[in-house]
Parts: sequence; structure tokens; C-alpha cells
Amino acid sequence: MEGLFRTLPKLLKQFEDTDEMREAVVFAAWRKASGKSLSRHTAPVELIDKTLVIAVADGVWQSHLESLAGQMIFKINSIFKNAIVTFIEFRIDETAVLANRKGTQETDLSDEELREIALEEVSSSLRRSSDSIEDDSLRYQFLLTAGSCLARKKKMRKL
Repeated sequence: MEGLFRTLPKLLKQFEDTDEMREAVVFAAWRKASGKSLSRHTAPVELIDKTLVIAVADGVWQSHLESLAGQMIFKINSIFKNAIVTFIEFRIDETAVLANRKGTQETDLSDEELREIALEEVSSSLRRSSDSIEDDSLRYQFLLTAGSCLARKKKMRKL
């Protein structure tokens, strides 16, 4: 997973920087920066320009995380080595937090099985688009990241 986070800045530079792609990698960066315990109490909702919207269960979490926002912005931007997020808005939405918690629960699947699931979600057009990424390792990491995001979205729709 660490290798994936090292490739995120390269992916954004080398691949077409779309709003959807930027949002997906920022959501991944939020989960990395917030850690497992904090991620269980939050859910990334959307990225509007450079404002990251995070759902929290209640006012206590909202207040607590607002005091940590500067640190979280620093951690996220450190991953990208760029100011991709300049503000975090914490919204109270317990339903989103619970759905996120269900969608990210630990699984008994091996890393290899998770990779297979992710790569099955990658469309042929996305594969063709990724051909513009010259570095084989970077291309594979991009497809794995995109596939993981698509698999997670598919799973969240079923909940």
C-alpha cells in the first residue's frame, strides 16, 4: 500500500487530471492520513475545488476534527507534495459514516484476491487510457487504484 501512495503524485501528473480521479486519490489520502481508528468515525463525501468534505457522526466529532483540520490538510498535501486540499469541511451525517464503516470493514480475502477483484472492475477503455502511462509499475498501480475505487463504489451502491 505504501508503494501506491508514493505513486499518487506521479499519477496525477502523468494521467489526465479529472475531477473524479482527483477526488478518488484525495479520498484515499484522507484514509491514509486519518488512520484506521479515525477513518471509522468519518467518511469522505466530496472534493469541491480544493475543499474536502468529510462526514462525521455528530457535533462532538465535528468539533474535535475541526481542531485537527490543519494537521490533516498538511498530512494530505504531504502525500501529494502539492496543495491539493486547502480546507476541510466537516458535515454531520451519521448515515454516511455508518455506510463507510460497513464498506471498509476488514475482510478475510488475501491481498491477491483483493487485487483480482479490483482489476476485474477496470474497463477496457480505462485500460486503453492507461496505456499512455509509460512506466509499467506506475500503470499497474493506477489500474489497481482505479479498480479498487470502482469496486468500492459498486459495493457501496449495494448497501
